[in-house]
Amino acid sequence: MKLTGGAIVTRALEDEGITLTFGIPGTHNIELYDALAESDSVRTVLVTDEQSASFMADGAWRASGRMACVNLVPGAGLTHAMSGIAEAFMDHVPMLVLGCGIRRDVRRAFQLHDVDQEAIARPVVKATFRPDTGRDLYGTIREACRVARVGAPGPVFVEVPVNLYLFKHDVDLPERPTPKATASLNPEAVADHAAVVRAIDLLKAAKRPLLYVGAGAMDALEQVVRLAELLDAPVSTTFQGKGVFPESHPLFLWPGFGHTAPAFVRKIADNCDLTLAVGCRFSEVGTGSYALEPKGPLIHIDIDPDALNRNFKADVAIAADAANALDQMMSLLGPEPRTPDANRRANIRAGHEEVWKSWLDDVGGDRVTPAHLLRTAQEVFGPDAIYTTDSGNGTFLALECLRLDTPRKYLAPIDYSCMGYSVPGALGAKLAMPERPVVALAGDGAFLMTGLEILTAVQEGVGAIVLVLRDRELAQIAQFQSTALNRKTASAVHEYDLKHFAAAMHVSFFIIDSDDSVQDVLRQADAMAREGRPVLIEVAIDYSRKTYFTKGVVKANLHRLPFRDRMRFIGRALVRRVTE
Repeated sequence: MKLTGGAIVTRALEDEGITLTFGIPGTHNIELYDALAESDSVRTVLVTDEQSASFMADGAWRASGRMACVNLVPGAGLTHAMSGIAEAFMDHVPMLVLGCGIRRDVRRAFQLHDVDQEAIARPVVKATFRPDTGRDLYGTIREACRVARVGAPGPVFVEVPVNLYLFKHDVDLPERPTPKATASLNPEAVADHAAVVRAIDLLKAAKRPLLYVGAGAMDALEQVVRLAELLDAPVSTTFQGKGVFPESHPLFLWPGFGHTAPAFVRKIADNCDLTLAVGCRFSEVGTGSYALEPKGPLIHIDIDPDALNRNFKADVAIAADAANALDQMMSLLGPEPRTPDANRRANIRAGHEEVWKSWLDDVGGDRVTPAHLLRTAQEVFGPDAIYTTDSGNGTFLALECLRLDTPRKYLAPIDYSCMGYSVPGALGAKLAMPERPVVALAGDGAFLMTGLEILTAVQEGVGAIVLVLRDRELAQIAQFQSTALNRKTASAVHEYDLKHFAAAMHVSFFIIDSDDSVQDVLRQADAMAREGRPVLIEVAIDYSRKTYFTKGVVKANLHRLPFRDRMRFIGRALVRRVTE
């Protein structure tokens, strides 16, 4: 059959089960957009900035497990989208970055948008592709999507020269396959049996094992719970792994177990004599600037061999799919669980209760208490709600205050930690999971970067709720500055009027200026969002109480300094406190 390049690429997207593309059309890919208009299953979403396109595709996968596409014009389209692509690369989010290229069928120099796109993209994608002929288009797109999904997932870049879109090509396309519904983490990555046996020997010798579980275990939820109960092991998660282990379970500790966790968590973790880490990398942010140490021997399971033995030497390292490895381990452990340690479970329960009591003691002040806001949000929006955050204080407040029993509900830019994620990430999540409430927690500085995507929400009928946490500072940095330096520099956010911004974007607007108004405003917002209407809410947030993360990171980095420099930092802060 003879098809245009746009029709061939559209067919490949359909066969991959990709239903969402995000981008801005340009002169090089209008033929592709014309073909996409004929598709019954692929939806094109116009964004205000390509950075948001990549964040939306990221949010769509994190919320649903279904890969999305970023549809880019050459040059500026790619460079604008690079922040979100790099975030996906660092956080292992599969994504098809469908770039367009200059004409390769003419020998003309200085073409519009002509830069070396593959060289630009290569450091932050798993692989780059450029089909040479129209006959290569379908297979190239399908192979790129396979690479994005397989093993440790991530973004891939495909550059389609514009001439392949302009003309028709003779192609033989296969019968329509069953689309891939999820981004599989390659369950065929089988654990080495000998390594599993060594791990079992260590587990049986340990009296008080600790489980540390990351997002790489999202396809092994049942196995993680069963293993924790077999071992009677307390469970800590990574930040991206929040919800992989149910946070209502009596063995749930905290996201992290080092200096960035409460005292009761550190005490219980310090008493453990083995660490079993599953689907995690011990990254800087997740470990609170490497402020946690595995307890006792370390068994480390991850599908990515490069993640093993990097920051911590493992006594047993297993490169395998988490579900496969844990199934093997439990078959060797046997079905009889250890006797539950009632005293330890009571200490975990009492520790969480004390933390919440401490947080809620702040309720009733002049501004909005974060723990009260987030607990009430969970009561109003229900257990299925998805929360997106931005790089900054909101990420760590949500991490500590939300209680989630399944993953894919806490979407945060972690290892690349890119500001501007929350609003477009929420729109991508809502488009992928329209039946679920979606709430963006945007800092007032980060909102200035991508808040215009509220207009995209209006255009697409996306009933997302955006909470702008207003303290008129870049809160996370301002807290680091005030703690470490006793001075704030260039971290104040200039006053701006959200009410008039909301009016300009044609969205409903509310203000939450006290704890008393939280529930009523959130209920009104929920009713509007369920009708497909985006809602913007200004929250007078109280950041006076630092998160456990902030305090722990400052402490960890200060203690890591040589003694002379540590004294210099402390002395400078003390002098400024007295003199300034």
